[in-house]
Amino acid sequence: MTKLAIAFLIGIMVGIEREHRGIEHEIFAGVRTYSITCITGMLTAFVSEITGPGFIYVAALFFGAICCIITYAKIFLFNRIGVTSPISLFFIFVMGILVGYDYGLFAIISSIVVAFLLIQKKPLHQFAGNLTKEELYNAVQFLAVAFILYPVMPDIEYYGVLNLRSAILIVILVSLISFLSYVLLRKFGTKRGICYSGFLGGFVNSEATAAALAGLSKRVEEMADPVLTGILLCNISMLIRNLVLALIVDPTGQTTLLMLPPQIVIILASVTIALKYNKKFCPIDGEELKIESPFSLGQAFKFGFAFTVILIVGSFAYKIAGTAGIYVTALGALVSSSGVIVSVTLLAVSGNISYATAANTAVLASLISTINKILLSKISGSPSLYALTKKTFGIITVFGVLALLLWNFVWNGV
Repeated sequence: MTKLAIAFLIGIMVGIEREHRGIEHEIFAGVRTYSITCITGMLTAFVSEITGPGFIYVAALFFGAICCIITYAKIFLFNRIGVTSPISLFFIFVMGILVGYDYGLFAIISSIVVAFLLIQKKPLHQFAGNLTKEELYNAVQFLAVAFILYPVMPDIEYYGVLNLRSAILIVILVSLISFLSYVLLRKFGTKRGICYSGFLGGFVNSEATAAALAGLSKRVEEMADPVLTGILLCNISMLIRNLVLALIVDPTGQTTLLMLPPQIVIILASVTIALKYNKKFCPIDGEELKIESPFSLGQAFKFGFAFTVILIVGSFAYKIAGTAGIYVTALGALVSSSGVIVSVTLLAVSGNISYATAANTAVLASLISTINKILLSKISGSPSLYALTKKTFGIITVFGVLALLLWNFVWNGV
């Protein structure tokens, strides 16, 4: 009875979405058809345990033939392009078989994923439509290389710190987070102004975003105030991203929890200053920011190389100079704060350094990346922007340093 209930509910879940699609146009299968198909798949598996696997083959051919007929009718009789309905119907039949063979949890999770994909039809089409052919090519190329390399890499730690398989997986996850932000930036950022561009760009590459925004102030002197707001929001998203990266690399959350108090102070200081600026400092019209897609082999290689070098250097620095050597690696945040976060967190997870040392170094990296915004505004921005960023980010840094010192005093006191 349990298997029957699971099969029925899976069919209902996907069938409701298909039934709802019938509001837009005529459908070939709805709630009843999907439910009966899933239950049939479950019963097919049950019968095959008695009669042998041949019964499954016959049932699969039957439903395959039905799906082919639906596809033919849809394309040639109703002049509609697409094979989602027949494929999803056959999918439901397979899910019923999985339920029958006691893989109910796997069937439920798979069905939820498919239902989500069906519901998100328009957003997914828009998502793909916002990408250029070059960006799609870069993404496919990156994923192909990454997932070819991942399974063949040995699951072995070199020098006690570097696991190539884990390193590739981390590069994929970090690039995925950046890529999602990049797509949102392409879709909303430049249309909705400097503030949106700054905040979304910070998740992709805070240094590149800050430099691009600073360049706007050099072309138009009056843009210094709104550009500063954009850079502040860029820095806030960078600080949030660093917390997320630490949690990804260390799922136990120990590094993130130790980072949290001083990091929250830095974020709150940045938010408070950003809120002091009026909404007029976030104009709707924005220029396109030239930031390379994170799903390109070049960008992935740069990040992977940066965090690998920091990881190895940090390990040797710790052996030579102890905790002080690890803290020095925070200077790598001038190039990539995310690289520092990933490397020191990996060192903590592997047991080479303490979680407290990793957290302190990660916060220092966030502070150095914050200070770096002053240098970038000096190089790429106008004199008035440089004056504003020097004062603003100087205050944020002071708050951050004091919070880090106070947190360590309280933590060590406990």
